Amino acid sequence: MITVHHLENSRSQRVLWLLEELGLPYTVKRYARDPQTMRAPPELVAVHPLGKSPVLTEDGIVVAETGAIVTYLTDRAGGALVPAPGTLERARYTYWLHYAEGSAMPPLLLKLVFARLAPQSPWALRPLVRRIADTVLQNFVDPELRRHAAFWEQELADRPYLCGAAFTAADIMMSFPLEAFAARGTGAGPRVTAWLTRIHARPAYRTALERGGPYAYA
Repeated sequence: MITVHHLENSRSQRVLWLLEELGLPYTVKRYARDPQTMRAPPELVAVHPLGKSPVLTEDGIVVAETGAIVTYLTDRAGGALVPAPGTLERARYTYWLHYAEGSAMPPLLLKLVFARLAPQSPWALRPLVRRIADTVLQNFVDPELRRHAAFWEQELADRPYLCGAAFTAADIMMSFPLEAFAARGTGAGPRVTAWLTRIHARPAYRTALERGGPYAYA
């Protein structure tokens, strides 16, 4: 049996959604974030040395990293939700599968870190830290996010899903960065907003939310 080690309000929600789309049976082991640091609890280290989620276990196999988990599960399901080899859609699929964590997430994480830097600093240093954080956000992070947002709008200009006319596991992979972007009020465009509406309307998405529990980006 597949077990998803699921951290609340995290990227592992995508794994639950994929499993629902594929119709594969699974169980969920939930973990709560530390209320002070918002990091994963140490219990996850017993599952994987990095102590992060998502992690999937099945019959002694441990799979970490969302992209690797997506590949493991789609292979297990006989290639479902993956475009045919040699097609333009497959080339797009491979790109988005890697882009989600390799390019989309870093500026979003920087946005989160620098936004929290000043409030978590010693009070005497907060004005200085806030000026530094604001400078980094205004001169690098926010322009980079605007560049990505414009790219998403462009890519969705002539197709309903990221790879083409059909929904794929790449849309699931991209859900977290685009949901996080939209939830932080950073200016999601009309095409991204419409794409989010489409994916949120899928029955498997709603079922996965019920299995996973609270999810701030839904």
